[in-house]
Amino acid sequence: MNNFFGSDSKSTNESKLDAQKIAFAPIVFQVSKAMRDFGILSTIAKSGEKGIELKKIIEDIDLSTYAIRVLLDAGIDIGIIRLQAGKYILTKTGYFILNDKITRTNMDFVNDVCYQGMFHLDKAIKEGKPSGLKVFGNWDTVYQALSSLPEKVQTSWFNFDHYFSDSAFPKALSIVFKDEPKKILDVGGNTGKWAIECAKYSEDVSITILDLPGQLEKAKNNIKKHGFEDRISGYPINLLDHSKPFPKGFDAIWMSQFLDCFSENDIIQLLKRAYEAMDENSVLYILETYVDRQRYEVATYCLNMTSLYFTCLANGNSRMYHSDDMIKYIKTANLHVEEDIDNVALSHTLFKCRKD
Repeated sequence: MNNFFGSDSKSTNESKLDAQKIAFAPIVFQVSKAMRDFGILSTIAKSGEKGIELKKIIEDIDLSTYAIRVLLDAGIDIGIIRLQAGKYILTKTGYFILNDKITRTNMDFVNDVCYQGMFHLDKAIKEGKPSGLKVFGNWDTVYQALSSLPEKVQTSWFNFDHYFSDSAFPKALSIVFKDEPKKILDVGGNTGKWAIECAKYSEDVSITILDLPGQLEKAKNNIKKHGFEDRISGYPINLLDHSKPFPKGFDAIWMSQFLDCFSENDIIQLLKRAYEAMDENSVLYILETYVDRQRYEVATYCLNMTSLYFTCLANGNSRMYHSDDMIKYIKTANLHVEEDIDNVALSHTLFKCRKD
């Protein structure tokens, strides 16, 4: 048996338990989320290390005794609570389910955006199309669908997207504005968050957002709220129509968590269009989270799981990339990486690129 499993150090029982955790993973997920949302975890957390008895939980939570007990029994085996001397105590894992912002953001994203669609992952993998997106409607990609998705789905999608990008903005702004750019092209600017931060950072900069018309409408509303209509404008474009050139005349082109939304061939074409829009002094900034550049195992795990969202719901052919692949695409577009900066906030890498 050892020869068959190679250097696997887990015991047979440990491995079998892991297999059952995978087999029951959808139930484990829903139980954990239910215990969070019904207030069971927070009620247990308030008791601290001394724990709380079942009867007190029943008094505090507006659910039947039956419902509470089946959730508690499952919660023990999942590992988010433990039972000691007749009292329930929150575990470290339960603490993160309840309090950790990244865990909550990921859980809401998986539940509201991915959960139903993931049932169609096998078809998406076979066909190279986002087969799971059909649970929301008939679109070719999630980006076309974003402005029409149910409000709760949009909220969880944008919270997920912004949680990671927003944390990188302060350091990224200080790097980008070292060169004092006066005109920035924000490619795939989404809701306009980066453009707004740029306008706040420098009174001398103007920004043009390049994106789909539906996304530009959302950005326009946000820009108006901040009073930057005079310095932030929109340029509607189908970014997948590679016959459409990018506008020229910009000191810097910005792509944040953008290229991971596309296939290898589309990335190369987008970079070539950026190249054509640049002059000899222009700079292209690419901010991404790369699987091979993470400091912590948990970050790599999250990125690899997120790749399957792209497979099943986003567009069927993109992923969270490895940095060496992205550098190869950059070189193919006749660009080179002038600066390579890791650890920009949580897990980002910033490439500063110029024309060869």
